[in-house]
Amino acid sequence: MTPSPLFDFSSPAPDAPDAWRTVDDPVMGGVSESKFVAGEDHAVFTGTVSLDHGGGFASVRAPERTYDLGDHEGVRLRLRGDDKHYWFTAYTEPGGSLSYRTSLAPPTTWTTLEVPFHTLTPYRRGTKVSDAPSFAPAQVRTMGFLIADEQSGPFRLEVAWIRPGLSSPA
Repeated sequence: MTPSPLFDFSSPAPDAPDAWRTVDDPVMGGVSESKFVAGEDHAVFTGTVSLDHGGGFASVRAPERTYDLGDHEGVRLRLRGDDKHYWFTAYTEPGGSLSYRTSLAPPTTWTTLEVPFHTLTPYRRGTKVSDAPSFAPAQVRTMGFLIADEQSGPFRLEVAWIRPGLSSPA
């Protein structure tokens, strides 16, 4: 059985991407910009990354609430990319600066990617954190996508849905 989507932007009654919020580098003086908007049967994370003024990232996050994924070992993402590198991010503290992330390289055709929780690495403001607590799937507060790593210029990541991944063994 396929788990119910956490977010479904492709259904006849799609989730609203405008409930998501962007967090771009102007928070630290940069000039990158992004938006998360509805497409025909998906949502689109799009914008421009600029390295000017010490910037270089754009991100989008789901509405903050509790997403209890404790019965799962990961998430599944239905994506279409633009040949750029992205990160899937998850946060376990409200308003937290510590993210858990894994690298994504979605192809330019629709694909479903698995993100096992054991692949998530803790980061704070772009730097790996070696002494962070282990990722707690039952305590996810928000999740989203990030583009960084000196990839200047326009970007476009299309998202059809995000679903819980495989169930944890009992």
